[in-house]
Amino acid sequence: MKKWLWLCMLFILLLMGGCQSGKVFDAEPKVIRHEPVHSDNIVINKKGDTLYVANIDVHSVTIFNTKTKKKEAEIRVGKEPRQLALSPDEQWLYVSCMYDDRVDIISLKKKKVVGHLKTGIEPFGLLTSQDGQMLYVANYRSGTLSVFDLAKGEKKTEIKIGDRPRALALTADGKKLYVTQYLDAKISVVDTKQNRVLKEIALAPSPDKEDRKKSQGIPNTLEQIVIAPNGKKAYIPHLLTNIDTPINFEETVFPAISVIDLQNDVELTDERKELFEEINVTDVHNQTIIVSNPYDLAFQPDGSKAYAVMSGSEDLVVFDLQRGGNATQILRRIEGNNPRGIVISPDGKTLYVHNAMSHDLAIIKTGGNSPYAKAKAVKGTIRLIAKDSLSPLVREGKTIFYSANSDEFAINITGNNWMSCASCHSDGDINKLTLLTPKGSRNVPSNILATKTGLFMWDGSRDDFTDYIHTVQSEMGGMMSLDAGKPLPPDVQHMYDALLAYLDDPRSFPVPKSPYRHSDGSLTAKAEEGEKLFNGKGNCLSCHSGEYFTDSPKAVDANGRLTTANTDYLHDIGTANPGDKPSAGDARAHFTNPRTPKQWDTPTLRGVWATAPYLHDGSAKTIEEAIERHQTKEVKTLTPGEIAAIAEYVRSLQ
Repeated sequence: MKKWLWLCMLFILLLMGGCQSGKVFDAEPKVIRHEPVHSDNIVINKKGDTLYVANIDVHSVTIFNTKTKKKEAEIRVGKEPRQLALSPDEQWLYVSCMYDDRVDIISLKKKKVVGHLKTGIEPFGLLTSQDGQMLYVANYRSGTLSVFDLAKGEKKTEIKIGDRPRALALTADGKKLYVTQYLDAKISVVDTKQNRVLKEIALAPSPDKEDRKKSQGIPNTLEQIVIAPNGKKAYIPHLLTNIDTPINFEETVFPAISVIDLQNDVELTDERKELFEEINVTDVHNQTIIVSNPYDLAFQPDGSKAYAVMSGSEDLVVFDLQRGGNATQILRRIEGNNPRGIVISPDGKTLYVHNAMSHDLAIIKTGGNSPYAKAKAVKGTIRLIAKDSLSPLVREGKTIFYSANSDEFAINITGNNWMSCASCHSDGDINKLTLLTPKGSRNVPSNILATKTGLFMWDGSRDDFTDYIHTVQSEMGGMMSLDAGKPLPPDVQHMYDALLAYLDDPRSFPVPKSPYRHSDGSLTAKAEEGEKLFNGKGNCLSCHSGEYFTDSPKAVDANGRLTTANTDYLHDIGTANPGDKPSAGDARAHFTNPRTPKQWDTPTLRGVWATAPYLHDGSAKTIEEAIERHQTKEVKTLTPGEIAAIAEYVRSLQ
């Protein structure tokens, strides 16, 4: 008897240990899924009676009953849950916890986290195989796709994808997995049987047009990939950015939805949805309604319509796919802030929209699949969380950062709903593009540590965050009624205070962990060699010093306050180009901050491995090239091997 009791206890302990390590034990008969599926921040079950929502910066997942319109549970998970995957048998929910480098496994029967899977750096999109045996996870910073065997609770393999893999979609037969590369506008096609990349699909640039207001640019910021119900095409909401004309809110950033032929794995360029063409719904003045920052979409079950949420302008765009594929309706102003996710009920009558900044749910009635039906919003939203993790000021600032809604705040942050701060600073970070400005070509910088590293802008011409009114006015087309040289009205100043609070919050933009270190976080031998050269022969510390590897915080006045008047820490390292132009300064500084093409602020090196291209004009594609371009006497003495070692050290900084 004691022997049997001991064996039972041992079995229970093994079962508990398996769950904690990520094993999933199937007590129910195996369920095979037969429809295409994609990763998302909101998921609906087959019956349509339950929603699962990832509350991004609150670090929880909400279970919502669509019948009772009530929250059934809010489950605590790891940091920054970005996307969800529901197992085919709907017993398990997998959550990518981006800043904890793990996937949390939720038992939907127990409504709690029962295990974890260690992933690469910053997991994002995730999906199970159609039989539920495998889990695929896109590791955003590692540039890989992890494949987990769920029965064993261990990683089976790691597939190299490219830069910033993000969203996933799986075909109905489970044979092909599509992985988006967020900023490079590529889609990797993965053979799930052989676990290898079959090909890459590169989205095409939009052809230049004589009318700059309709010449739309280079694709980037691929937010989602969603397969149509018939499985033949995939739709990708993203931006188009015009880099060959001077930056202007009406001529630089455009919304788009690209279409992929899944039978031949090629882009159907003629079917791309672009503003002024397929997206050309007009208002009462016969003007095209401007929408911005497309993020996610859902289809009528019969594939007759597509519904796309515009996270910036906070709109719903309806496309009639059976009659030309053009937009036929824009439902203006979804209630709530920053709609990022959308799902549709199995009967096609109801849309559920996840608002990522207000953490609530908006409900929209589709009117059905009739081509003449109009989508109508249900008044009010439903709260998804018990308590916000951010302070009211930080939440307000984050909401403003992601918003292109010109009607929502004390004054418009953008002209005519065209663009948000996130339109260039993709998800708050870089977009890997160089834009034309009155001073010349400028590489879009990261916001990581932006408030900790001294002066702002590549030429250090700003010392106060409110100075960014110049960016809002000249590039975003907002706040044009204000005189930038005068004190701002209190309610407008409050908007800048809120934005600064968001940027300054250490949780907003953590420095990304470097994949160039050993798995235990230590430096490689080559990086250790580079560290000695960085601190010694290369004399890199003369500019890149201190906690943040920059001397810019030293640009202070006699009272220790940061000031653009102190130019002692601006440097000429020979990296200017013929297109750089001098500036007479700006109104906020009463024109006391002129700059020449020989005065450059020192950027931080922490996390710089993730911010290519380099230098103020984005002309250096690699860190090695950026070092070689430094026209200093020390760099001129370095051998190619020594430069490579320094670059390896710089890539390891986090």
